[in-house]
Amino acid sequence: MSKTQNNGFILIVDDNPTNLSLLCEALNSEGFRFRVAVDGESAIAQVERNQPELILLDVQMPGIDGFETCRRLKANPATQNIPIIFTTALADTDSKTKGFSLGAVDYIPKPFAQEEVIARVRVHLQLKQLTESLEQQVSDRTKALHQAQVQLVQQEKLSTLGELIAGVGHEINNPINFISSNIPPLQEHIAGVTKLFLLYEQEYPNPTAKITNAIEDLDLNFVLEDMTKILNSLQLGSERIKNLSNSLRNFCRSDRDAKISADLHQGLDSTLMILQHRLHANSDRPRIEVIKSYGVLPQVRCYLGEMNQVFMNILANAVDALDEAIMEDKMSNLIPQIKIATEEIDSEKLVIIRIADNGIGIPERLKKRLFEPLFTTKTVGKGTGLGLSIAYQIVVEKHKGVLEVNSQPGMGTEFIIKIPT
Repeated sequence: MSKTQNNGFILIVDDNPTNLSLLCEALNSEGFRFRVAVDGESAIAQVERNQPELILLDVQMPGIDGFETCRRLKANPATQNIPIIFTTALADTDSKTKGFSLGAVDYIPKPFAQEEVIARVRVHLQLKQLTESLEQQVSDRTKALHQAQVQLVQQEKLSTLGELIAGVGHEINNPINFISSNIPPLQEHIAGVTKLFLLYEQEYPNPTAKITNAIEDLDLNFVLEDMTKILNSLQLGSERIKNLSNSLRNFCRSDRDAKISADLHQGLDSTLMILQHRLHANSDRPRIEVIKSYGVLPQVRCYLGEMNQVFMNILANAVDALDEAIMEDKMSNLIPQIKIATEEIDSEKLVIIRIADNGIGIPERLKKRLFEPLFTTKTVGKGTGLGLSIAYQIVVEKHKGVLEVNSQPGMGTEFIIKIPT
């Protein structure tokens, strides 16, 4: 190693011209870059402006001595990791112990031996580089492990959610098919019986008193009319349950292993159907209006089940934001709204989905951390901090798209999803 890495330099701090000359000559002979300071105050000022790779620090100097200079540098988080080697004639154990306790890594005794200076400088520069390399490796491994953990949680969540929803959808589908398939013949039967009653009235206009009393007790005309209304209600209800069942099955489609061409509008509508119960009015707020401005979108090759999870996370967060805004009385007289807009940018081969609410918005200091794993602004028990992190991974890493957020306090929040077509 003939010079400091990345054009770094060594800082020599000594008030003795002879010592400075010897150290400069030794470092220069080996191609090291260096700078000089003649007292502790100027050394600290230099280090704060431009950090050296290593400091050779004299102990006995005017003003603050080397020990105090070392203490101040180690107390500053920005400079505490710079290795400091004391250069001193103080060879007693107490002085050495004090220096090491303050954070110094080594001592070079005076008078200097050039070979020893070079050898110690080389060793500690190498140790610094090895330490930095190891810390970077640990940081990289930790980040990779964290991402792997989030992906495992995501996969387990998707698997569990998919199995649950698929099971519920299947269990609903069988009985509702039975009901809906039997409504048409039942309507025919009731229509036939009604026709028969009317025919009896025409052919036998003067029934016996027993039959007349039974008709009055039953209120036959009302029953005949009401049966038709009941059947219409059953038909409407069964169609709604069938739509919900289809939405559940569409939402949890098991297509994580391969992309398919899919209608993203269908995914959005399925997600909204599942969230219907959260959009209804309750004792604390009016119904949340959903305003859809769908453009013309092509079929998009994607992992539809995972894209549905992105929609679910963002829409559920929008509902939470509106609930919180109303609870904190920050909506004034505004009607809570969620706006969903889609468009295709053909020139950029992109499909864009915008999901916006008119809640209280997100402060800038929090907006920067929204996609961090395990970060949440919700109270304990109301959020895991994984929803938006998982959404970011699905959009950005799995679909090579973009997930952005625009928000200002008091102006609501908009999430923008961009997916390549």
